[in-house]
Amino acid sequence: MTHEPERETSDRHRPVLLQRCVDLLAPAFATPGSVLVDCTLGMGGHTEAVLEQVSTARVVGIDRDPQAIALASERLARFGDRFTAVHAVYDEIGEVVADLGLDGVQGVLMDLGVSSLQLDEVDRGFAYAHDAPLDMRMDPTTGPTAADVLNTYDERDLTRILREYGEERFAGKIARSVVRRREERPWTTSAELVDLVRACIPAATRKTGGHPAKRTFQALRIEVNGELEVLARAVPAAVEVLAVDGRIVVESYQSLEDRLVKRVLQAGATSSAPPGLPVEPETHKPYLELLTRGAEDADEDELASNPRAQSVRLRAARRTRPTPDHLRPTREATR
Repeated sequence: MTHEPERETSDRHRPVLLQRCVDLLAPAFATPGSVLVDCTLGMGGHTEAVLEQVSTARVVGIDRDPQAIALASERLARFGDRFTAVHAVYDEIGEVVADLGLDGVQGVLMDLGVSSLQLDEVDRGFAYAHDAPLDMRMDPTTGPTAADVLNTYDERDLTRILREYGEERFAGKIARSVVRRREERPWTTSAELVDLVRACIPAATRKTGGHPAKRTFQALRIEVNGELEVLARAVPAAVEVLAVDGRIVVESYQSLEDRLVKRVLQAGATSSAPPGLPVEPETHKPYLELLTRGAEDADEDELASNPRAQSVRLRAARRTRPTPDHLRPTREATR
């Protein structure tokens, strides 16, 4: 049987709200050589659609996962120098753009959360449906694993993580059980954790809300990868690399992510002038225009064909003017 890596890659993942993302971004690419930064390259589905549909666009694809970089680069090789892959964490977008000699870009796309590649690779430990080592690192070459978190964090910190990042009602009970269990033997695999979480959640509660371990696994993944800290730096940094008339599109999959994105985009679309001034100073006028009414979700057709779209929240904005000096984030804030 002939090996077809490009087809295999595309078959493994259907990007969420793919055409909506392309349609929102495309008006920014009127000039040949316009650049999109795909901050979460994954297997390259969004990037491929932009390169196929918008002949004037080039794409810089960022991903912290070396496997994603390799697969996407193979899939997108036919586009030649219209595609550039960069192994980095996406809060480094400012440095990536500068290193490529660009003064600004015309588009930024972020498709947040765990990728289908990571969910489908059983040995990465992201999925609670399969027994695997408790890893959960998006870049498996560096940093602590989920097992390290479970084996070293104290009960208070584990409770905080499960409550804040997983919005888990039974965070305290799960954290106590995790600490008690590791006194007997260290945590190593996901099936053991799934069993413990299930035992900690009352049977009546388990009947609704999806898999009982979903929130615990989400919380651990966010902690291991520093996802919210990265996002809090990345969205302001992404806005700052946008040229005037450039567009940013962000897809979030849980409320903590969406709140961070909403706060940055709404701040840019709101006057910073003190209330009551008879005339709005030019330096206080908004520098973003919101392109979506609130956050958009997936329609019935998308949900029927793509279950991973269930929780998506899409927001988009266009840069209307440079960021005023008094509102520009500090270098430390975007690192």
